[in-house]
Amino acid sequence: MTTTLKPGFLRVAGALVLGAALAAAGASAQPIAAANGDAKKVLRYSFRVAESSFDPAQITDLYSRTVVAGIFEAPLEWEFLARPARMRTNTAAAMPEVSADFKTFTFRIKPGIHFADDPAFKGEKRELTAQDYVYSIKRHYDPRWKSGNLYLLENFKIVGLSELRKELIDAKKPFDYDRDVEGLRALDRYTLQIKTAVPNPRLPQSFTDASFVGALAREVVEFYGDKIGEHPVGTGPFRITEWRRSSRIVLERNASYREVRYDERPAEGDTRLQAVASAFKGKRLPLVDRVEISIIEENQPRWLAFLNAEHDVLEEVPPEFISIATPNGKLAPNLARQGMQAVRYPRAEVSVSYFAMENPVVGGYEPHQVALRRAMSLAVDVDKEIVVARRGQAIPAQSPIGPGTFGYDPKFKSEMSEYNLARAKALLDLHGHVDRNGDGWREQPDGSPLVIEYASQPDQQNRELIGLWKKNMDALGVRMEFKIAKWPENLKSSRAGKLMMWGVGWSTTLPDGDTFLALGYGPNQGGANHARFNLPAFNALYVQQRELPDGPERLAVMSEAKKLMIAYMPYKTHVHRIWTDLAQPWVKGYHRNISVREFWKYVDVDAQQQAGRNGTSH
Repeated sequence: MTTTLKPGFLRVAGALVLGAALAAAGASAQPIAAANGDAKKVLRYSFRVAESSFDPAQITDLYSRTVVAGIFEAPLEWEFLARPARMRTNTAAAMPEVSADFKTFTFRIKPGIHFADDPAFKGEKRELTAQDYVYSIKRHYDPRWKSGNLYLLENFKIVGLSELRKELIDAKKPFDYDRDVEGLRALDRYTLQIKTAVPNPRLPQSFTDASFVGALAREVVEFYGDKIGEHPVGTGPFRITEWRRSSRIVLERNASYREVRYDERPAEGDTRLQAVASAFKGKRLPLVDRVEISIIEENQPRWLAFLNAEHDVLEEVPPEFISIATPNGKLAPNLARQGMQAVRYPRAEVSVSYFAMENPVVGGYEPHQVALRRAMSLAVDVDKEIVVARRGQAIPAQSPIGPGTFGYDPKFKSEMSEYNLARAKALLDLHGHVDRNGDGWREQPDGSPLVIEYASQPDQQNRELIGLWKKNMDALGVRMEFKIAKWPENLKSSRAGKLMMWGVGWSTTLPDGDTFLALGYGPNQGGANHARFNLPAFNALYVQQRELPDGPERLAVMSEAKKLMIAYMPYKTHVHRIWTDLAQPWVKGYHRNISVREFWKYVDVDAQQQAGRNGTSH
C-alpha cells in the first residue's frame, strides 16, 4: 500500500447515518471544505468492490480498470455522447491505416504529448512516443507480470511476439524488450505498426482501451519495479495523489495533460444530450479538478452516503433501494424535487456462475458430467433471482453475449432462462446422480459424495444470491457449501484454477460479442476463461468468427458458438443487468456510455452549489 499527500475527508451530516458510511469508506469526519479550501471542483463517488492494482499489465477487474482508464491513454477512444458507438482519435493523429487483408495496422501518434511529472524522469519532461506503446504491449508477454489480458493479444497473433515469449520461457531467460519483433515496431518516433498472422477486422477497437494498451514509460517501470502497480504514471487527464488500499483513491488533474476541448456529437433528436454538448462545447478537459473514490462494499452505507450528499454520483443504485429511488422506473418525486438526475441503461455485460471444467466434481465433458451442470442450471429460478436479489433490474440471459454488442440477438431463447425442477431431477436420475444412502442428498454416479463449493463475497446482494442458490440446490437434493472471501482474493484463486464455482459479472466496453465468447475459448484459460472450458469444436468456431468482418456470415458462426456453450454449460448465464445511476443536482453533463470508463473528464461540478448542500462554504 502507498499513501501520499493529506488524508481524506468526508462530511458528517448526521451521526447515526454517517457512522456506517464513514466506517465503510475508511474516512475521517471533516467538512468537505477542509479538503477543498481552494474551491476545486471535486467529483465524489464510490466503488462497491476494491481495486487490485493500477498496472495495465496486471489488472482485469472492472474497478481497477476504471481508475487506470483516467490515468493512461490508448491511441483511440470512443466518443462520449455518440449513439451508436463511434471511435475517434485520442493520442493518435489520425485513424489507423488498415491493410485490405486486416493484417497490418499503422498508428501515427501525435507529437507533443507528455507524461505526468514523476521522479523517474529526473526532472525532465517526457514525451509520449510510438516506442512507449511497443514497450507497453510487450509487457503483457513478460511472464514477470502475469498478465490476465495476454490472451487478448495472443488472439491477435501479432507476428513474432508469442514465439519470443515461448523461446525465452523455454530458455529460462528474462523477457527481452530490446529484441526486434516483426509484428510490433516503432517505424519512427511517432509511428507504430502492428502486423498479425491472421485477419483482425476489429483490432482497432481494442486500441481504445487504456486499461489494456495504455502507454507506460519504460523508465517508470524500471524505476518502481515490482511496485509499479502502486505508481501509475500516464499521459491521461488525471494522476493518483492518494491511495489507501481497499478504502480510498484520490485522483487530481494532471498538470501535464495537453489541451483537449469538449467536442461531442450526440444523436440527432436527443435534446438532453444536445443541450449538454452545446453547453460544454469548447471547454477544456477534464472539467473537474479532483476525483475521490471511496470503497464501500455494503450497499446501505453507499446509499446513505449519497442521500446525505457525501457522494455526487451513485453508480448503480443498489437493488434493495431501487424501488425507493425509481418507483415504476421513474425518479422518485422527493428526489426529483431536489434536482437529482437518474440515468438508466443496460450494460454490455452478463452475470454468470462458472463451473470449473477441470474439477472432478463439476467439470468434464462426459454425458453424466454435462448432465449435472445442465440440471443445476435448470434448477435455478432466474425469474425469482431477478425479483428478489436484482429487484427487477435485469433481464434473463439466454446466452453469454451481452446487450448492445454485435452478436446479441434479443429474440434468441434457450434453456438458460428455463426453470424446470422436475426436468432437472429427471436428468440427474437418468445419469446416476441419486441419493444412495438415504440421507436426502444425491451422490455421484460412482457413489462418492456430491458436494458443490460455491465462492462468493460478503456483501448483502451476494448473500441474497447464494441464499437463492442454496434454496434451489436443496430442492434438487444437491448439497452446496459456500466459501466467502473478498473479491480480490476470489479473483486470485480463480485465476489459479482453485475455485469449483464462482458467480461473477463479465462486461465489455467494446460493442462486440467476441468479448463474451472469449469466456469459452480454450487458450484463454487463466484469462477470460475462468471455467477453463476447452472444446475443439467451440475453439474452431471462435477463431472463425474472430477473423470474419461483421456481417451475416459472422453472426451465423457466433450463433453456433454460443449454442455449444449452452449445451456443455461451462457457465450458467443468469442475467443481463440494468443499471440506474443517480447524480446530485450540482453534477453537470452526467451521462453513461458503456464504452467509456473514464467518464470523469466529461462531467462538471458546480462547486458553490455542492458546498451549499453540504452546509459549508469555501
